[in-house]
Amino acid sequence: MKTRILALGASALALALSAPAVAEDAAAEATAAPTMSFGEWGVDPKLLSEDIDPGDDFFAYANQKWLDANPLPSEYSRFGAFTLLGEKSVSDVKALMDDLMKKDAAALTSDEKRLVDAYRSYLDTDAIDAAGLAPAQVYLDRIMAADTLEGLVTLWSTPGYPSPLGGQVEVDAKEPDRYSVYLGSDGLGMPDRDYYLDETEKGEGIKAAYREYLTFLFTEAGYANPEATATAVYEMEDTIAREIASDRAASRNLDLIYNPFTPAELRELAGDFPIATMVEASGFGETDRLIVFNLRPSEERAKELGLTAETMDKLGSGFEGMLGLLQGTPIDTLKAWTVAQFLSNNASILPTRFDEASFAFFGNKLRGTPEQRPRWKRAIGSTEGMLGELLGATYVERYFPPASKAAMDELVANLRKAMAQSIDEIDWMGEETKEQAMAKLTSFDPKIGYRDNLETYEGLAIEAGNPLGNRMAAAHWAWRDMLDKLGQPIDRTEWGMLPQTVNAYYNPLKNEIVFPAGILQQPFFGANADLAVNYGAIGGVIGHEIGHGFDDQGSKFDSTGALENWWTDADRAAFDELGNALVEQYNAFCPLDSGETCVNGRLTLGENIGDLGGLSLAYRAYKIATEGQEVPVIDGFTGDQRFFLAWAQVWRSQQREENYRNRLRTDTHSPEEYRTNGVVRNMDEWYEAFGVTEDDDMYLPPEERIRIW
Repeated sequence: MKTRILALGASALALALSAPAVAEDAAAEATAAPTMSFGEWGVDPKLLSEDIDPGDDFFAYANQKWLDANPLPSEYSRFGAFTLLGEKSVSDVKALMDDLMKKDAAALTSDEKRLVDAYRSYLDTDAIDAAGLAPAQVYLDRIMAADTLEGLVTLWSTPGYPSPLGGQVEVDAKEPDRYSVYLGSDGLGMPDRDYYLDETEKGEGIKAAYREYLTFLFTEAGYANPEATATAVYEMEDTIAREIASDRAASRNLDLIYNPFTPAELRELAGDFPIATMVEASGFGETDRLIVFNLRPSEERAKELGLTAETMDKLGSGFEGMLGLLQGTPIDTLKAWTVAQFLSNNASILPTRFDEASFAFFGNKLRGTPEQRPRWKRAIGSTEGMLGELLGATYVERYFPPASKAAMDELVANLRKAMAQSIDEIDWMGEETKEQAMAKLTSFDPKIGYRDNLETYEGLAIEAGNPLGNRMAAAHWAWRDMLDKLGQPIDRTEWGMLPQTVNAYYNPLKNEIVFPAGILQQPFFGANADLAVNYGAIGGVIGHEIGHGFDDQGSKFDSTGALENWWTDADRAAFDELGNALVEQYNAFCPLDSGETCVNGRLTLGENIGDLGGLSLAYRAYKIATEGQEVPVIDGFTGDQRFFLAWAQVWRSQQREENYRNRLRTDTHSPEEYRTNGVVRNMDEWYEAFGVTEDDDMYLPPEERIRIW
């Protein structure tokens, strides 16, 4: 279902069983990627640029020599430390799949057979091409047979079909001891509404390419007039972008997401739209509460939330506007939109021409990537999307030593101590609010490596040679699994990421911080790395996720995970003042178009608070860990210098201009160079470590440096 419902917080064989050429072709597709050395203590001094002053550009000082020596491979729109470790994870998982592929078919367990069948089905492009559109035709026929809005709404509510409306079961943001249903709308084929609003020459070129892509899809689907159909669908999406969708930065405000309705109240809101059909067909018929996350606030509600006229101008008509649009749009256009989205969403497992057309637009035109990612790597990702925790169980057995978890436990404990000290010492927060902040910190639930009860996907049948059918079956299984939560106690063992994922997250609804095994490797964490490096790298990441519990939006949730204000008005105003100052700092970072295209400091505020607070906490935790010890100088670098170098190394990355533009529009994270420079220039300890003075380009006067946590 193509909807962005809720984003709270926030980031993969040898002897073939039937076709030996598949595995050989997959291996042949592999392309060399850059590597990275970490020296003897976690950062390789040979990669530091002696001709760049750390105070002029700390990111470049730590990373430019490596970037110059490692141009972007053609399959990437962006490559850096995260990508490097992500590629290692993909390769590690492929090694697990290779072992399964070597086994005799009769020796495979039922779980292993599902993995092999899922992986091989995706890889077998000869079979996919030979089948043509036949596997998709049954789904396309169902779309075309839906001659009424009610019939189409029923189909939209079926797992695996795209929909401009959608729902999901999640922890209730006001009552975090129960699950509720969230509803919302989307409907855009391009990544963000700004692409439709962009009237520059570059923007017009992207819109023209998107309409050509839609025309291709309708031509392949057999439409008599594909150009006219593409125009009608594009105009529908354009209306959504201009009138219904909201500006990303404005819609980050989590005070806007909680709009609860009883089923009767929702029917009244929807008017003649068959909302009861959607609720029933989705499996939500037994619930007593449906929460609309993107409802445009009334004037009274806007006043209560303190929303300015400027903010209201950036909020579209939302869910209610979408219901009106869908009622006023010809059914043939709605069906065409559904056909196009179904084909586009499944392009990688349709004949090669669909895969190539999808990549030409989304990969090359939007992100500037010259070459499609090798098929075997995408096959790993597809298999993980269906059965990822089955692979995760074997992954942690082979690649995640117990010692890493023990070391992480200590790191997390020291970061929590650091946060407690920070709360106690800050002068902009009063005692009443500090008490609540301490309660929230105390109730944090850290999760490291993997969950003990990894999913077994019982009841999910995978069929050899049927990649589209497998994807639809997985969608049905995941939907049923989600629906089963309604009426049940909160499952606090559940994870939102696989063990092999190279990422981390904070979930405010459960007040948990999660660090999968995949990220607990260099450059983030090394069992033999210098303590300063581990604290500057993974320590900064831990601090970042803790910081999300106290950023501009995560701070709206209390110690139980409820969306509830625990601040005094004066303390919230002081916090917001610091945040606004950080917004202005990041707004001034303008990397493209001669300073005309800039970072959106409001869109990225939560992540920037996470970075700044996270590194500050990590530094404090490093001092806790080394208290009473004599920290050595290694290769001429003090412990503090090694700490900051580790943070800079984590963000080692470069990207293509098209991808840069896309991220500036859509990504809540700042570009990597500012995740380095934008943070350290606010920390007095960095100035002292590298002797930075007012003669250096990155220098900020002390009174302009921002310290939140």
